[in-house]
Amino acid sequence: MSNSMTLNVRVTGPLSDFVSQNVGRDGAYENVSEYVRDLIRRDRERVEAASFERLKAELTAAFAAPESSYTALDADAVFARNARR
Repeated sequence: MSNSMTLNVRVTGPLSDFVSQNVGRDGAYENVSEYVRDLIRRDRERVEAASFERLKAELTAAFAAPESSYTALDADAVFARNARR
């Protein structure tokens, strides 16, 4: 279920000027709401990409480790280990 949220943000000075340059007839966005939604989407993509890169780095390190560094675990041991975290 998607919730709707209304935000009120006050920007002044250089920030206001910058927003004005990006909105309207000469800008890339028709209105401020469209601009803010795009900024939020881009930030979400940035966070997801950073998370993916961390996971990729962890997996790369794990697969590069020698097989002798691995310990065999059964399902009960995995559940017990994860319950402690």
